[in-house]
Amino acid sequence: MPLWIVASVFAAFMQNLRFLLQRHLKVTTLSTGGATWARFAFAVPFVALALILYRGVSGQAMPGIGPGYWAFVVTGALAQMCATACVVALFARRNFYVGITLKKSEVILTAFVGLVVLGEAVSLPVLVAIAIGFAGVLALSDPPKEDGLPWTKRVFNAASGYGLASGLLFGVSAVCYRGATLALEGGDAPLRACVALLTATLVQSLSLGLWLALREPGQIGKVFAAWRVALPMGLTSMLGSTGWFIAFALQTAAYVKAVGQVELVFTFLFSAFWLKEKTSRNEVIGIALVVVSLAMILWAGLGA
Repeated sequence: MPLWIVASVFAAFMQNLRFLLQRHLKVTTLSTGGATWARFAFAVPFVALALILYRGVSGQAMPGIGPGYWAFVVTGALAQMCATACVVALFARRNFYVGITLKKSEVILTAFVGLVVLGEAVSLPVLVAIAIGFAGVLALSDPPKEDGLPWTKRVFNAASGYGLASGLLFGVSAVCYRGATLALEGGDAPLRACVALLTATLVQSLSLGLWLALREPGQIGKVFAAWRVALPMGLTSMLGSTGWFIAFALQTAAYVKAVGQVELVFTFLFSAFWLKEKTSRNEVIGIALVVVSLAMILWAGLGA
């Protein structure tokens, strides 16, 4: 099996663990900004250590900075930071796996952004599969019916808005991160992934940390006080992000995100067996459509 598929599945699994920990911080201790910053701040030392160790083992020199690198990495970092904040805010409105599923609009949006920014198109069978997955996302955007609540408010709601916003922003970050890894000159895919990831994580930690210091005094202290949860979240964040960056260095961002839909299976298992959350009929239909989409994508032979 190609490395980029293995890296995508691994990244999806680790990302699911990270969101689970981040959800815990959001609903128990921190603000949306604090829970978002914790994900980046506690990942920095792990990313730096991974880069040092991999360079030492592989014996490679640091890659050179090519044209467009900084524009790609900074734009991607800021877009991911805002997208993560949208997902954290979403956790307070829908149950865990529905929140993660709503953000999966990023798959089809990544395909669009990748075509516009990098000129990377996807095949027709894959585009159809992505559309089916997006239909599943739309099915999940309708919360359980409430007596007297108009259908417009059930479909066009804050949860849907956060989900679609995070999807677009994650799509932008994915394409920009692929652009950043391609803009690095020299080194293999894992090395370029680690360099781009460390740069992006530093940008996120510094910029959001400054914002918190100015707008939410005391929140940074609360983040460090929650280190028992934030530390493993930083580790899972590093592992998941490294997987994504390696996959982006090897394959088109839309294909990577399409395979990354396997995260929904992991999320459902955590939701059902760990969080003991119940599901509605619409949610089951939506998940089924996403699973069919993933099967079609793999059947289309993306690993060929």
